[in-house]
Amino acid sequence: MELTKQKVSIGLVNPKNPVNVASILRAAGCYGVASVFYTGQRYRFAKDFNADTKAFHKTIPTIGVDDLKETIPVGASVVAVELVEGAIPLPAFEHPSNAYYIFGPEDGSVSSDVLAWCDHVVYVPTYSCMNLAATANVLLYDRLAKSHYEFGDALIRESRDTNNRTTLLR
Repeated sequence: MELTKQKVSIGLVNPKNPVNVASILRAAGCYGVASVFYTGQRYRFAKDFNADTKAFHKTIPTIGVDDLKETIPVGASVVAVELVEGAIPLPAFEHPSNAYYIFGPEDGSVSSDVLAWCDHVVYVPTYSCMNLAATANVLLYDRLAKSHYEFGDALIRESRDTNNRTTLLR
């Protein structure tokens, strides 16, 4: 599996904070997400404020839609990420190979109506709720960590940027 060829998309329910969306785009670029969809007007009005320092918004389609259900990629399993009773703890979750992850807004939750059409509902075990961008990063890292991706020096070379060329002295 290559990071750049994963079958992963993200759906954001009415995100309000452009910094969080930019941070999600950074994570999306780091973990090979194909596309990001979002609903609501709050981010649409604020998206000119750009905190996406790696400019992943230029390479990952970030599309405003009216209904996330209409954007489910072909063959994808829909996975909501929400602190809701009965959800599967992330450490016990086996990620589908083709996934569409749905995240709620920073100041709310994924609605019961949306949860009803999701195939899975997972939560990140914490002592308090994390913010939207942190949750997306943890989920995408968990997906990579549980994958069959080859870890090692080749991944390090692919992942780092021009500001990080440190070598390990032995």
